[in-house]
Amino acid sequence: MEIKRRASKVIKIGDCLVGGKNPIVIQSMTKTKTSDIENTIKQINQLEQAGCQIVRLAVKDQFDAAALKKIKTKTKLPLVADIHFSFRLALAAIESGVDKIRLNPGNIDKPQEIKAVISALKSAKIPLRIGLNSGSVKDIGPRKSQMTDRLVNACMQYVRMIEKLKFNDIVISLKANNVLDTVEAYRKVSRVCSYPLHLGVTATGSSYSGIIKSSVALGSLLLEGIGDTIRVSLTDNPVEEVRAAKAILESLGLRSAGVQVISCPTCGRCELDLISIVKDLETKMAANKYKQSVNPLKVAVMGCVVNGPGEAKEADLGVAFGKGSGILFSHGKIVKKILVKNCVKTLIQQINLRRGHGSSDVKR
Repeated sequence: MEIKRRASKVIKIGDCLVGGKNPIVIQSMTKTKTSDIENTIKQINQLEQAGCQIVRLAVKDQFDAAALKKIKTKTKLPLVADIHFSFRLALAAIESGVDKIRLNPGNIDKPQEIKAVISALKSAKIPLRIGLNSGSVKDIGPRKSQMTDRLVNACMQYVRMIEKLKFNDIVISLKANNVLDTVEAYRKVSRVCSYPLHLGVTATGSSYSGIIKSSVALGSLLLEGIGDTIRVSLTDNPVEEVRAAKAILESLGLRSAGVQVISCPTCGRCELDLISIVKDLETKMAANKYKQSVNPLKVAVMGCVVNGPGEAKEADLGVAFGKGSGILFSHGKIVKKILVKNCVKTLIQQINLRRGHGSSDVKR
């Protein structure tokens, strides 16, 4: 199956291109107080190392807005200033050199204020994200409408107001706090405009529930070709948001997986602690940033003889276990027998060979 991407306008955010045929971009948001410059820079650098490509920062007051100037000089990721209630904070953030402004139509809607921000954006040559969410969107029209229509109507009214100001460097997001409204809102807005869409579900909760909600919503939309950039919002460390976003894109073939581990869920036929082995392998891979490898590899770790040999043979590297030992495969060929205790060490060695030399040859 090939995913046919929706045609969208290309927007430049710092040195990152969003929309068109460009790869889908991963975003996150710092959870520090922005005026706490040291810790904010530290968190941005952590996000960059995890694979984040654009980062958004809350700008609550003038101290936050002023801090952006120094943060910009100490970090590489494009910075997006998240603005609510005060258009003057948007102007201050633009002065500090941010790469994009996010405005919420639910709380910044006065024409003169919007006009002032757009004028500053034009001068700075940076784009705008129109970011709506279900918690702050206002109803438009004589009758109360359903949430998806409220989001889309409010969005397009805002878009038309900005387009009249001769500005169209726009990214749109419409986030509801549940899967169905989120999916339907993005479907509707994708039919009435060609601006790039930033996907996300708002207020998803903890990692467990948040990743599930985001995976269902974002996965559904991405399969339909809708979406140009994504954030998985979690009540957790923002690095976990990036990891989840990468996994969603990798699962759909929309991002190179680096080193992808395939493992069976285990059952009563399994005669070893496969869960610990896989966790150990993933931990060691994460420590060495194998997920960001330029040479994609598929590694299968299988617990028994039912599907194990077949899955292992289909992978670049694979181990199919019996009792106490397993068989190491490389591209379908048996390499050698290995002990359970040596499994992770052997796989890491073989991964290193491929990463270091770009070769699929196995040294026995």
